[in-house]
Amino acid sequence: LGLVGTIAEGDVVPVDSESGDSEDEEVGPGRRGSRGRRGPSGGVFSADFVFGEAEAGGEDAWTAALRQLRGKKAATTLDEKIEKVRQKRKLQEKEAKQAKVKDEDAEAEDDQTKKECEDCSRDEEDVESEYSLDDESIFAKADKVKVKEKRRSKKGEEPESFFEDASQYDDNLSFQDMNLSRPLLKAITALGFKQPTPIQKACIPVGLLGKDICACAATGTGKTAAFILPVLERLIYKPRQAPITRVLVLVPTRELGIQVHSVTKQLAQFSSVTTCLAVGGLDVKTQEAALRSGPDILIATPGRLIDHLHNCPSFHLSSVEVLILDEADRMLDEYFEEQMKEIIRLCSHHRQTMLFSATMTEEVKDLASVSMKNPVRIFVNSNTDVAPFLRQEFIRIRPNREGDREAIVTALLTRTFQDHVMLFTQTKKQAHRMHILLGLMGLRVGELHGNLSQTQRLESLRRFKDEQIDILVATDVAARGLDIEGVKTVINFTMPNTIKHYVHRVGRTARAGKAGRSVSLVGEEERKMLKEIVKTAKTAVKARILPQDVILKFREKIENLEKDIYAVLCLEREEREMQQSEAQINKAKKQLETGKKETGSEGVERSWFQTREERKKEKLAKALQEFDLALRGKKKRKKFVQDTQKKAQMTPEERSQFEILKSQMYAERLAKRNRRAKRARALPEEEPAAAPAGPKKKKKLSVFDEELTNTSRKALKQYRAGPSFEDRKRLGIAQRRKGGNFKSKSRY
Repeated sequence: LGLVGTIAEGDVVPVDSESGDSEDEEVGPGRRGSRGRRGPSGGVFSADFVFGEAEAGGEDAWTAALRQLRGKKAATTLDEKIEKVRQKRKLQEKEAKQAKVKDEDAEAEDDQTKKECEDCSRDEEDVESEYSLDDESIFAKADKVKVKEKRRSKKGEEPESFFEDASQYDDNLSFQDMNLSRPLLKAITALGFKQPTPIQKACIPVGLLGKDICACAATGTGKTAAFILPVLERLIYKPRQAPITRVLVLVPTRELGIQVHSVTKQLAQFSSVTTCLAVGGLDVKTQEAALRSGPDILIATPGRLIDHLHNCPSFHLSSVEVLILDEADRMLDEYFEEQMKEIIRLCSHHRQTMLFSATMTEEVKDLASVSMKNPVRIFVNSNTDVAPFLRQEFIRIRPNREGDREAIVTALLTRTFQDHVMLFTQTKKQAHRMHILLGLMGLRVGELHGNLSQTQRLESLRRFKDEQIDILVATDVAARGLDIEGVKTVINFTMPNTIKHYVHRVGRTARAGKAGRSVSLVGEEERKMLKEIVKTAKTAVKARILPQDVILKFREKIENLEKDIYAVLCLEREEREMQQSEAQINKAKKQLETGKKETGSEGVERSWFQTREERKKEKLAKALQEFDLALRGKKKRKKFVQDTQKKAQMTPEERSQFEILKSQMYAERLAKRNRRAKRARALPEEEPAAAPAGPKKKKKLSVFDEELTNTSRKALKQYRAGPSFEDRKRLGIAQRRKGGNFKSKSRY
């Protein structure tokens, strides 16, 4: 019958660790996953549930994207350069050791050969054994984790009410109760969905009614399925008469676009609904050919979509019935502002619009009121709620210890969190440096940021998913929507720009009802954000303390590796210059052969909705605004640029300060935007305040108003007969007081 048997006397019973509940905890080095990756009892996800990447055809989504980029790979990878420098360093160390031994004792040649053999075998060992031979005490010492006390806060204000609220939902609702078609139910079963998540229970019934939606739910709760399922049901119920695009899904990053496309294909695998992916970095010709066939659903990034709208004559948005903005608050920040205005202008006015995000900002509400009709507000979670099974830890950085950040992160990654880790940095330069540094320490690392080519970005993600690398160093480009299976830990090198950015970063772990951990480094200037996070936290927040001698030892190791880091950067620069030279030579050869100057891939320059001058002016204005906010004045800005150019290498303190400065510049820009006068809304956000209970006090009217508005029978009769004797007498007295002649001035 499938019943669970009784535990016998000889059976081994697994004991769950209760370390998460203890107030003071000693965390030993290399200890990982003590709590396990389990969700709530009776959860909505099955035990073996995974957001699968295999599509209907059996091909992995990332592999399919990489296939388009074949042949665009760099000459050598960064890992190869790091390995080359490591081998060179080891050889130099070996030679130095040999020379030292010869000088000290020239007679002991036999002993020297033995030591060389030991050194050779030692080189092949992993990083942990290498460090333990250097100093075993580093790995023997444990970090101390304490519960951070939560201060009593004032009663939180209720969320601002706007439009129709449908946050309440039927908790017993299942996929079978939602009147979904059989192909969709079959796909849901194949994907391993057990029961709908709260956001799905709230959104799918409203979406099926065709209403506009503005939805907010915590990270990793299945928002993609919440907006794709009602759309697919609508397309299946009402098949298209002609090959036209009826649904447009906009996403902020290329990687998120690939992921949403993969999930959409899996949910639509048993129906005839067609999908298309149009994101930057992938082949333009392939996308144009797919768009000409008129796919039902188009998943796109704003830049590439506008490119196709202006350069693909047969493609337009006038037939779009549903517009979906995933990660809507990111789509409407200052960098996407002009592009979003252009897309909404070109879209059909008669459409269903859906906004989805884990956080809600003022810009989203502005767009909701401008481009949506009577939208429904669905807030399953607060816009600053983290995942329910996330354990949050913070490491305090003292005011004079800002330069210890790299040492602390390196210590955490080599001693405690050694695999399935995402490390977030504020800048692309710092992410690249951390990749080189951790690689030289012998760790398996990858990086993901905007300076990489699309091939390198997808390759890093694929390797991290396939567990070929243990650590992924990334900027905020990887903080939105990406669902990577098995991420155990998220580390923040510095605190992000805002709390909402923090929610998205730590949302890469503890997804789909599983447990996860986040560790954030907090300096003095970032403590205000920490207080707000502690105030809103549903579970206890921990404070992690690393032994000071461990930090000093790792800082010393990093200082010794500075020459190797510089050597890797030199190799990269040389290779980049060689590639540029080769590209120029090939271009010149091609021009000599054809006799024509190429201006684009087809010989025709692609058009854009802004001119080159306008785009350049916009970028320059944003850059100057950043400098002005951070440095307050032209003289300081000029000095800052000159000092940066003069310095070949920055100190650890300066690097940390630059990371924090970037966050502060964003926060100041955001505050400046919030101070601006809000635009007029199409519908009022707040309902008018209810009148106090009790009898209404009647407003006293003037004599003139009373006579003019009195329509009773008595008043009409009096008006026809003329004024009474009392009225004439009263009017005469008034006139005499003014000194006038009553009889001559009036018929009365």
